Amino acid sequence: MMGSLLCATLFLVFIQCSYSLQLCADSRAPASLKAPLEFCGYSGSSCCSGKDDSAIKKQFEGMNVSDSACASLVRSILCAKCDPFSAELFTIESELRTVPVLCNSTLPETSSHSKDTTRDFCAQLWDTCKDTSMLNSPFAPSLQLNARLPIPSSKLTDFWQSETDFCRAFGGPSNDESVCFNGKSVLFNTTPDSPSPKGICLERIGNGSYLSMSPHPDGSNRVFLANQAGKIWLATLPEEGSREFLEVDESSPFLDLSDEVLVDTEFGIMGVAFHPNFTNNGRFFVSYNCDKVQSPSCSGKCACNSDAGCDPSKLGPSSNGVQPCQYQSVISEFTANSSSSTPSKATSASPYEVRRIFTMGLPFTNNHGGQLLFGPADGYLYFMMGDGGNKGDPLNFAQNKKALLGKILRLDINNMPIQSKIDDLGLWGNYSIPKDNPSADDSELQPEIWALGLRNPWRCSFDSEQPSYFFCGDTGQDGYEEVDLISKGGNYGWRVYEGPNLFQPSSTLGGNTSAASIDAIFPVMGYPHSALNNSVGSASVTGGYVYRSTTDPCMFGRYVYADLYAGAMWVGTENPESSGNYSSTMIPFKCSDSSPIPCDTDPETSLPSLGYIFSFGEDNNKDVYVLTSKGVYRVVRPSRCNFTCSKEYSTPGSGNAPPGASSAARYFGNLQAMTKLSFAAAVLSFLLLSS
Repeated sequence: MMGSLLCATLFLVFIQCSYSLQLCADSRAPASLKAPLEFCGYSGSSCCSGKDDSAIKKQFEGMNVSDSACASLVRSILCAKCDPFSAELFTIESELRTVPVLCNSTLPETSSHSKDTTRDFCAQLWDTCKDTSMLNSPFAPSLQLNARLPIPSSKLTDFWQSETDFCRAFGGPSNDESVCFNGKSVLFNTTPDSPSPKGICLERIGNGSYLSMSPHPDGSNRVFLANQAGKIWLATLPEEGSREFLEVDESSPFLDLSDEVLVDTEFGIMGVAFHPNFTNNGRFFVSYNCDKVQSPSCSGKCACNSDAGCDPSKLGPSSNGVQPCQYQSVISEFTANSSSSTPSKATSASPYEVRRIFTMGLPFTNNHGGQLLFGPADGYLYFMMGDGGNKGDPLNFAQNKKALLGKILRLDINNMPIQSKIDDLGLWGNYSIPKDNPSADDSELQPEIWALGLRNPWRCSFDSEQPSYFFCGDTGQDGYEEVDLISKGGNYGWRVYEGPNLFQPSSTLGGNTSAASIDAIFPVMGYPHSALNNSVGSASVTGGYVYRSTTDPCMFGRYVYADLYAGAMWVGTENPESSGNYSSTMIPFKCSDSSPIPCDTDPETSLPSLGYIFSFGEDNNKDVYVLTSKGVYRVVRPSRCNFTCSKEYSTPGSGNAPPGASSAARYFGNLQAMTKLSFAAAVLSFLLLSS
């Protein structure tokens, strides 16, 4: 909440909150170049291929820029499309621009940089090119209005009366919080580390074992908790430090699907997602597994099919007699409107599905993911699907572009197809395909696919303050557990790679994929199995969240994740800031002496014994929870476990100020650390927070 208010405040004083990740303007991750681009000169990774580079060269030559100094600047602007950070450079307020945001320090709030030529790139361009003729100028106002008519030879002064007008249209503030183009590739300096967390402090607020948590969309202190066996409850969270318990009536579930859900080691309710407009439409979605032998409605096309080059009749039954695609992965839509005219007040939902969104038969009995998430920026439904199982993905589903296994799918559930057209469209249920899915650029991909090359994505999340950061924990086979940053069309390597290491499959029935034939994106965090020391002898990553609560300010902005079996947690730190480069370290954790429910302890280490770490959760205050086989735990103030965090009593809005401190004292106590904010922004944000 604090970050959102600050961003709103900064907008009011014309400072843009900007976060960057290496991402292209089409939402794809940049590709690794085998050789530098001949014309634009980028090397390493780039948003341009050699073909794109040639097209830019042809465009530049066709402009016939008459002045060499101006031509050099224009060339750099055209080549900015190839910058690994072009998504930030070319997108502002969700609008894709024809030229990058040009650094402009002539705005009132950035005038202190007026003598810095890199920050004055827009003014430099104006001074150099204003009287220079060029054909098909990208700076014509009509292009900014998305017109694509040929523009005859022109000068900047033909369209713009002054530098101020020109830079108002093409420039952006050149401060440390924004990304703008200064004539060179975007670079980020290493920023001083914030105080590192010494450990994670937990309190145990419930004894129930749940697989997923979803904050109530009404913004309250209520959450939905789902267990694997088929039930979803509406629960109320206690205030941190109150010593009160999680309020949940196990005898009265919000929704009970236990008669429909197949329950086994890797089967059950796998995910729950509430529509972004749930408080008005009451729509929510459940991902679960069913057995078509037991349920007539549990019947869908097999993931192993002729389109994917697979014959299910050749798979044979599993060791326990289960036939291929006897078990199904399902997404069903339900409604809370039947029990209340106001969905946010509903305490139960209709047990009858509104519609079947998706049904797919599973070739084997493991590795089928199942989590659901709505994209915070686009409102589409993301469905995480594993490779379908069996050791080493023997049928190579994860790399098969015509198979939906080993993928992240992206579906539009707001625009439903005509029922009679579902089969004709080749869909697996009631949804449509977002027009900007990767298949628009790669016809070989099944249209539902957003990303591929995953083994079994287990718990993914969007960073609430940087929605372009989409993290997924992906479980490994025998050697490595990974966390990936997911991007449009990204290939995360499995089974060519397991984590950063080449993988040698024991069976290649489904063909093989060479490392040279894919542009694999390697994990940003992870750990080898050899780093663990647990009695189970197994490893399985549980993806988490970027911590955005003010409860533990030393954790703020860091990604926390865990291992299912080892009872261990890691914290990932991005460095340089906004680079997409992470380092992660295992972090100790303790249980507060004032925990509402005493924590179990390991008799050998005297540390908390959490059992299996199934999942993480996040509430509307961005506090993070750990869902385990032994209960529900919340991350609380570090001082409650005697962990030192110098920022604990000085973070705005944390509520952790010493007794008697006023809201103003809490806010301005950390003002010195807010060096990137102008005084006007700080004052205005304080007024907003205190109103």
